[in-house]
Amino acid sequence: MPAASVPASPSTVPAADPAPVPVPAPVPESRGGRRLAGVATMVGSGLSNQTGAAIGSLAFPVLGPTGVVAVRQYVAALVLLAVGRPRLRSFTRRQWGPVLLLALVFGTMNLSLYTAIDRIGLGLAVTLEFLGPLTIALAAARRRVDACCAVIAAAGAVTLMRPQPSTDYPGMGLGLLAAACWASYILLNRTVGRRVPGAQGAAAAATVSAVLFLPVGAVVVLRHPPTPQSVGFAVAAGVLSSAVPYLADLFTLRHVPAAAFGLFMSVNPVLAALVGRFGLGQDLGLVDWSAIAAVVCANALGILVPRR
Repeated sequence: MPAASVPASPSTVPAADPAPVPVPAPVPESRGGRRLAGVATMVGSGLSNQTGAAIGSLAFPVLGPTGVVAVRQYVAALVLLAVGRPRLRSFTRRQWGPVLLLALVFGTMNLSLYTAIDRIGLGLAVTLEFLGPLTIALAAARRRVDACCAVIAAAGAVTLMRPQPSTDYPGMGLGLLAAACWASYILLNRTVGRRVPGAQGAAAAATVSAVLFLPVGAVVVLRHPPTPQSVGFAVAAGVLSSAVPYLADLFTLRHVPAAAFGLFMSVNPVLAALVGRFGLGQDLGLVDWSAIAAVVCANALGILVPRR
């Protein structure tokens, strides 16, 4: 689930929650200590993202996925407003167009993902969502190896969605909807980044999305009175899956090459499956693990094979 994202290309796939992060030039090799710190930060960011989603799912029985997503949108808006400081009154109609679309996609992406997590589990939902940025990266490629990567990823997805007595097709569909939203989010982020300076566009989109979720949050509170524990879980999900990854990625991209960043981000489905297994007790079979590995390997192969 996106926390920050960089433009997708055949050699790098964006991270997991919404906000464009400028990619600085690669840091010289002499700064090995900072690069090591960047790698450690990436590990922490990935674990924080997936742990936040797992903790948020603990509030589903009281707030439901919709209530948890609403709280997460509020937290994301507060963080991005503090970082981006958008000058909303100065935005033109040409700037507001993609910003509003980005806000709609942002909310739909998180809502579909969290509902999918509720139905099919964290590992499978995040893997299906990851097909979105992977598709964007491979669609722009022209190498034979990228065609092979596409076939591998498709095989993994088909395996994950194979017919079984317990298959939850609506949940699978929501995972694919989250993937489509993430792909759209990447493309919209490019447009917003060209039209709005800095992180102002992302901050404005997150703010609009939070405003749209205000009536949703009110309905959830009226129909399902929250408990302090459930609200705590939802807030923790917002902090761990939005605030921490976003700020961590700002640091990471200053000290780690973009290709290494994209390669590590491809491991998020594995982290999600591990957190789901040991944090939520969501067991996966060998076939499911193999399918997740296929999706991850497809992206890793596309990044590691040198371009000629």
